Amino acid sequence: MSKDRYSRQTLFAPIGKAGQEKLQRTHVLVVGAGALGASVSEILVRAGIGRLTIVDRDYVEWSNLQRQQLYTEKDAEDHLPKAIAAERRLSQINSNVSIQGKIADLDVQELANYCQAIDLIIDATDNFETRMLINDSAQKYRIPWIYGGCVGSTGITYTILPGQTPCLSCLLGTLPLAGDTCDTIGIISPAVQLVTAHQATEALKLLTGQKASLRNTLLFFNLWNNEHSTINVDSMKKHDCPSCGSTPTYPYLNIENQTKTAILCGRDSVQIRPQRRLEGGLETISHRLSTLDIKLKSNPYLINFEVEGGYRLVIFQDGRALVHGTKDIALAKTLYSRYIGG
Repeated sequence: MSKDRYSRQTLFAPIGKAGQEKLQRTHVLVVGAGALGASVSEILVRAGIGRLTIVDRDYVEWSNLQRQQLYTEKDAEDHLPKAIAAERRLSQINSNVSIQGKIADLDVQELANYCQAIDLIIDATDNFETRMLINDSAQKYRIPWIYGGCVGSTGITYTILPGQTPCLSCLLGTLPLAGDTCDTIGIISPAVQLVTAHQATEALKLLTGQKASLRNTLLFFNLWNNEHSTINVDSMKKHDCPSCGSTPTYPYLNIENQTKTAILCGRDSVQIRPQRRLEGGLETISHRLSTLDIKLKSNPYLINFEVEGGYRLVIFQDGRALVHGTKDIALAKTLYSRYIGG
């Protein structure tokens, strides 16, 4: 490895050579490989962390290219899973970092496994169910995590330290209803970059042992309206919080709270997660569908096809499916059973 690679970063006194050596021993989990995940992952990989795991359930679409900086037109044409596309591109950026892209809809057990060997979780998701799963897991396993979100020209981020700061459950109280999303009111790329600049900076502080330099406030901004504010939320920490209080029960780790079907945030789509993996995998599904005279598009990670009525189904290796063209969960289940089984 070239001695010059991180020279400008080590010249920055708060990091220095000692901090760089610490960075190269760290393992970061990024949940989500969309706009936030792509941006923050690239920053950390270029900074020289030791290991990155990036988990995402979706694939690259044309509408992603305006703000999701790791992906190309070829990725969109091939419907390449974001986790795979991100891993490939990031490995080209810094081959010294161990990078794993995982195609998955993160669940309780998988996140528990990750928490045994990571130093930090960065939230780059688009839904609060996953964020609450991250929150409870982080509290249970004492892993710091950095919340982030953006839509339109606004953004928000907060660094959560188990045992010290309020957790996301303290701040929200209950799982919020879906509000504005990128698919309903749009988003500008600078809002993404500003959120990830703050997330990545907080991450560098944590990973190099500079906790005293953490912001310690919730940050909110609206770039278009020239608004920027930070809020001290220390007083919002609740002693009876079910996620981080004196007797936590970690409610979002209960299997009953894990949705098997979900309307994707701001999209005319339903996700279906089967109770068990499908037998035979994608090859068996492809063969069965070919007998129905259905035109398939596929790659090693998924099958993509349209059916009568204008609905489009995307099936992943684990049997998870995205049903595009409807928000009707019952209809989505019917289409899944009709064409996939289970």
